Amino acid sequence: MSETLILAVILIPLLIVSIVFHEVAHGWTALMLGDRTAKNARRLTLNPFRHVDPVGTVVVPGFLALVGGPIFGWAKPVPIRKDRLNNPRFGMMAVAAAGPGTNILLALVASVILGLLARGLVAPPEGALGWTFVALNYAIMINLFLALFNLLPIPPFDGSHIVEGLLPRRWAAAYDRIRPAGMILLVLLIAATWAFPQAGIIEKVILPPVDWLQGLFLELAAAIAGR
Repeated sequence: MSETLILAVILIPLLIVSIVFHEVAHGWTALMLGDRTAKNARRLTLNPFRHVDPVGTVVVPGFLALVGGPIFGWAKPVPIRKDRLNNPRFGMMAVAAAGPGTNILLALVASVILGLLARGLVAPPEGALGWTFVALNYAIMINLFLALFNLLPIPPFDGSHIVEGLLPRRWAAAYDRIRPAGMILLVLLIAATWAFPQAGIIEKVILPPVDWLQGLFLELAAAIAGR
């Protein structure tokens, strides 16, 4: 098996797990705030088959992994009813923040495990342990990328709900009216990324803060390892 295929075998499951935790976090937060829609739809489960979108969770990230592009994807959104939340304005902000927050927590867990495994090592790990280190590094990067990508203030991303909740009510109503156009913008963004890879649209917007945060998490891992 070539190194590229091994990376794809590592990256795709990591992405699926990260996306599933992200979506389930939305649903559990909504449940705690009064909305049982996701629970009734049986989406509060870590079973990936209830969340996987064949294109967004498998085909797109698999293709990007094989061509060496930035790894991202999406799952079937967990259904949320804003009107069923105890406090719709605050509730949607909390539900939206739960997904990226969970990805950041997963990145933190991966960095701690990486640090613990590195304790006492005097040479670069090889074999299965070496690939485990690769997987943990990618787990940190993928989860930070998902967190920041979803925090973009573009509908339907989570960041748009947070921005809407922070705006004055009149401005929030106007912002909500442009939400349908957000899907068109998202499709155009993905199309532009594929059509003009040399432009590095995603890399220039998302990767610099991802790289900065990843550096902090790797410093934490190094501190745990005693380096």
